[in-house]
Amino acid sequence: MRRGTGAGVPPWSMAVAAMLLIQLCNALSVGLVSEVGAAGTSWLRLSMGALVFMLIARPPLHLIRRADVPALLGLGAATGLMTTAFLAAIDRIPLGTAVAIEFLGPLAVAAIRSGSRRMLAWPGLALAGVVLLTEPWQGAIDLAGIGFAALAGLGWGVYILLTQRVGDRFSGISGLSITIPIAAVMTAFIGVPEASGSIDGRILLIALGLALLAPVLPFGLEMLALRRMSHSAFGTLMAVEPALGVLIGLLVLLQTPSPYQIAGIVLVVLAGAGAQRHGARPLDPEPADARTRPEDKRPLLEETP
Repeated sequence: MRRGTGAGVPPWSMAVAAMLLIQLCNALSVGLVSEVGAAGTSWLRLSMGALVFMLIARPPLHLIRRADVPALLGLGAATGLMTTAFLAAIDRIPLGTAVAIEFLGPLAVAAIRSGSRRMLAWPGLALAGVVLLTEPWQGAIDLAGIGFAALAGLGWGVYILLTQRVGDRFSGISGLSITIPIAAVMTAFIGVPEASGSIDGRILLIALGLALLAPVLPFGLEMLALRRMSHSAFGTLMAVEPALGVLIGLLVLLQTPSPYQIAGIVLVVLAGAGAQRHGARPLDPEPADARTRPEDKRPLLEETP
């Protein structure tokens, strides 16, 4: 039996729990966005999350090899991109609509990596659902909101690919103790100027609470789930997230969807469900920080070119 946290827990249950926490956090972040901006909120959430991760999981810096650096930096950048862009999106468009547009990213990952041309039909169906969600015939399209949600989808797709790669190298949440600080540093360039002058003790406490909801708990759950699932299974399981976004938006933000938008959500969910073709990912060897091979213990600076 494979050792490791969550070995006896179904990976899909960890992924669903992560989705619920993320959408609840996004809904609760709307108030903070109005005070410190989307980039400021993203930076505060990621910075607080970075502190928590570094406290509960010592960053395994001694295990980092030169070949790991691009994936770690890329995952940090993708995390910062999808967090900041999505918060900017929900400041302009309803939560459920933003999630549905963002979901096109992981759905495209699932379809492309499946190797089947027929799978490419599912992103098309999801796109039709997005059209119903945005209701362009109403003449009130927020192009900036849609653009930010699409940018978040790009970040989400890259995040899925790189999270699995980092998760294969570092056990549990130790990889997150490296990548979340990277994301916080990267978002600081736009987040600090936007939030400066508005930060006080209350704002910091709110940011800490939001950071526990996301990224701390859900990103840790996703990291564990992705180590035991295929890209396609994880990406398409996210099909229920737009529906969860609509539900949380209704309950927390009082955003009532129209009949067309409900139909659009149904199409997006059906697209994700139909795209599922693979089950659990074959179990990989233990991550690098659980092994004792000399080459995995070699410090980055001592590795030969």
